[in-house]
Amino acid sequence: MIIATLSILVHILNIITIIYMIFKEKRSANSIISWALILTLLPYIGFILFLLIGRKIKKSDIFIMKKSKMEFFKTYTDQLDQMRISNDSIKNSSNYEIIRAIESMEYSPYRNNNEVELFFDGKELFNEILDSLRKAEKSINIQFYIFKDDEIGSQILKILKEKAKSGVEVRLLYDSVGSRSLTNKKLKSVIDAGVKTGEFFPAILKLVNLNMNFRNHRKIIVIDNKIGFVGGFNVGDEYLGKDPKFGYWRDTHIKFDGSAVKDLNLRFLSDWNYATKENIDLTSVLKDFKSNTIYDFNYSEPGIQIISSGPNPYNRYEIKWSYLEMIQKAKDYIYIQSPYLILDQSIADSLKLASISGVDIKIMIPGKGDHPFVYWANLVYAGELLNFGIEIYHYDKNAFLHSKTVVIDDRVCSIGTANMDTRSCELNFEVNALIYCEDIAKKQRE
Repeated sequence: MIIATLSILVHILNIITIIYMIFKEKRSANSIISWALILTLLPYIGFILFLLIGRKIKKSDIFIMKKSKMEFFKTYTDQLDQMRISNDSIKNSSNYEIIRAIESMEYSPYRNNNEVELFFDGKELFNEILDSLRKAEKSINIQFYIFKDDEIGSQILKILKEKAKSGVEVRLLYDSVGSRSLTNKKLKSVIDAGVKTGEFFPAILKLVNLNMNFRNHRKIIVIDNKIGFVGGFNVGDEYLGKDPKFGYWRDTHIKFDGSAVKDLNLRFLSDWNYATKENIDLTSVLKDFKSNTIYDFNYSEPGIQIISSGPNPYNRYEIKWSYLEMIQKAKDYIYIQSPYLILDQSIADSLKLASISGVDIKIMIPGKGDHPFVYWANLVYAGELLNFGIEIYHYDKNAFLHSKTVVIDDRVCSIGTANMDTRSCELNFEVNALIYCEDIAKKQRE
């Protein structure tokens, strides 16, 4: 009797779920059909799967995050609007349309007067990170999707503790699912040393998280509001090539200083504010703002736009749109690196159209996968693109390619945390740096 009642209840819940998806949620027809089949054919397992990975994020959560973010950025954006310069040199720039399109999507102002250093090797990057952290004088804001307390993680935590004890304001934000091994017990000595910690979308139980689908995939370090790091590397020994499962770890990260660092810092502080509810004085972040907002394409230093995106009920997927904008504006070539090539249909169609229009398109994916099903899915999408003249390359089978990069025409490149897949484009919280510089674009192409 109890089993029969439970079975009826599950089926009723599944029917209500399907009706809700159809009439109340903004989903694609493919998504609705897929989940309807799963819930009908596998009612018990399907319902559990839907709770874990099928739900859309609550509108109340989105509203809180949007409201929080806009309150953080309001002073900044008001000053930005006052300082915009209508200049013919902007309209004559080859990057004008991309810059203005991305600025109109969300808070992603164009900043020039930056210096950028590229990193492709984990040892070189983490040596630079450790050295930069040791030199911090006022503040360290650090955020990673995966942060492990292994050898490299312990080195970073040790420095954070030392800096906190010396009076530096240190904040560490980590994702609850990606950093599930980073427990309060393991962080006790860090917290006791004065390091502030925050957990994004924490789970009631470490192994079960009902927000499994909506993860903060960002990797951000900002030191003294002057130096920024962003890219594909997480914190863990495998990113130094120490895990035999992956072999050598090939990724792309940038270190930069200049006017765009404040935008990356605001991105961190907005996430921090949402996760911890700490009310932060932004005076130091906004300091010297006017000297850093310059709309002039005559500067030799790289221009940067920090662009972030996440799940939302209005289908405003800023990073996906930035990829589409770059693809559509490319005239000579598009080179892409991504560990996951499970393409949104709009991106797939744009790539096909660009290719048959004569644009040279090369896409690099791993020679081996971290997950078999994902690797097979990569091959399915790769095969479809091959039919339109797009070249697909496998990286070394004794290594793992984790870079998330796009470069076009020796003029613009995107380096950040967002993969070329639907999860990064629509479900995860991501951040990319769009870099406008011929020298940097050529290095990325090479």
